Amino acid sequence: MRNNLKLSLLSAILLWIAWPPIPYTGPILLIAFVPLLLCIENILLSSIKKKGRKVFLLAGLTGLLWNTASIYWVYNAISAVMPSYIAIFISLIPFALAALLIAIVFRLYYQLRKRYSTIASLIGLVCFWMAYEYIHQSWDLAFPWMTLGNGFASTHQLIQWYEYTGVYGGTVWIWLCNIALFLIICKQIIYKDRSVRRQHVFAFVALLVIPSGISLFQYFSYEENENPSNIVVVQPNIDPYAKWSMPVTQQVENLIQLSRSTAQTNTEFFIWPESAIPERPPGVNEEEIRSNNSYLQIRDFLKDYKNGNVLSGIESMVIYDSLESPSARKFIDVEKYYDVFNAAVLIDNSSRVQFYHKSKLVPGVEQLPFASLSFLKPLFAAFGGSTGSYGKQEEPSVFYAQSGIGAAPVICYESIWGDYVSKYVREGAQFIAIVTNDGWWGNTSGKSQHLDYAKLRAIETRRWVVRSANTGISAFINQRGDIVRQSEWWKPAALKTDINLNDSITFYTNTGDYLAYAGCFGAIIYCVLLIGTLLKPKTHIA
Repeated sequence: MRNNLKLSLLSAILLWIAWPPIPYTGPILLIAFVPLLLCIENILLSSIKKKGRKVFLLAGLTGLLWNTASIYWVYNAISAVMPSYIAIFISLIPFALAALLIAIVFRLYYQLRKRYSTIASLIGLVCFWMAYEYIHQSWDLAFPWMTLGNGFASTHQLIQWYEYTGVYGGTVWIWLCNIALFLIICKQIIYKDRSVRRQHVFAFVALLVIPSGISLFQYFSYEENENPSNIVVVQPNIDPYAKWSMPVTQQVENLIQLSRSTAQTNTEFFIWPESAIPERPPGVNEEEIRSNNSYLQIRDFLKDYKNGNVLSGIESMVIYDSLESPSARKFIDVEKYYDVFNAAVLIDNSSRVQFYHKSKLVPGVEQLPFASLSFLKPLFAAFGGSTGSYGKQEEPSVFYAQSGIGAAPVICYESIWGDYVSKYVREGAQFIAIVTNDGWWGNTSGKSQHLDYAKLRAIETRRWVVRSANTGISAFINQRGDIVRQSEWWKPAALKTDINLNDSITFYTNTGDYLAYAGCFGAIIYCVLLIGTLLKPKTHIA
């Protein structure tokens, strides 16, 4: 049992070392699960009792340690606004929830190994894993931060083919390599079979080399079509916990001065960060924005830039005569309702104003996933919102400049969803504008991971990503996923670059997460098989 624990811990350590933002370690993911698979094989062949429970616990331990070591910064954000003992409890939700789902995946794999061949069971393991990742990006407690394919974000030169597969292609590649090496080691060490053929080793090497080689060829041969647009991203560097008590006009003026410091007469977009216009709750009334002081400041600023547009984060509200959405709240003194939005706005030199309402809301902070979790309301309020959920729109919408340029307004957490960002591109977005406020996490690896993940969106869609972060890191990312320019952490900055707009549509943009759907379908088939054989005698493990 002690050796099995060591193998479980080894997998957790390898997965953590391989994870962003540690540079150049992504390929370790291709072998990181081998110790855990060997651990489970040892348990299957042992004479110990309650094998299924031991598989569940050791796989869960691997997942818990890996997740906690990689996203420890969640605690930093929560402990800044709540007592430590409460912050630890709430942090366990993202730390332990994925670990629980991982433990279930391996417990199902154990059930398959008792009834089916090794190869059939390992295929089932991959299907169950992909179903777990898809579920964990789709339900009320969605947190796809640790999707396996994200692990190559700091080694993006090796996964240029994400334009065909998205991050789930990375998940499949990782599992195929781990399984191939596991079968070789398992046959020699556990089953003492020295007849491993050269073609088995060759197959493993091919799984490592061929996808990497294809990607490197794509990377060095990729050329962008010339279609320049001058963009400025602004990083005001305002303490996210203090900005709600600062005068809004002062903050907007600061953004304007930073924008002017680097702008050209032909600058077409000024990108300001999430909640850059932080009207106190319940936010700017969208119907009355043209009389808002911040709007008037921005319109006056844009007079010097004929084709200029300000794309900014904003706290906004919409008033209803009746209860029109599940998130709407009632005014205390009148028979009207309102929704509060973490939103983006596009303001240009015309009278038109475009709004986008963030769709992918952070569980617990921006929306209450279950009505019974009322104890999370103080946390929500501490992050600048109201004691309830933000409103949202179900599908993304593209901002169009007067010149016809389409921009994808992606707000913070939404940039983790490849399929969702692709929808903007299908709707006509020619570049991706990520507005975020990564100062919540402090100077931790969270801000760097978030930046690295943006590179994946650039590759999947072959669009430039322009990223404006309140306190860092702001950046320009080209269509290959290279960071062309970036700001320093916790320093005000304004960056300017000519990006290339793109109208072409990648295979992944057209098809979305088709590999995840295939994995879910396979998982359903395997579940049906397990249910059908549940009462049958167990066969010998092969």
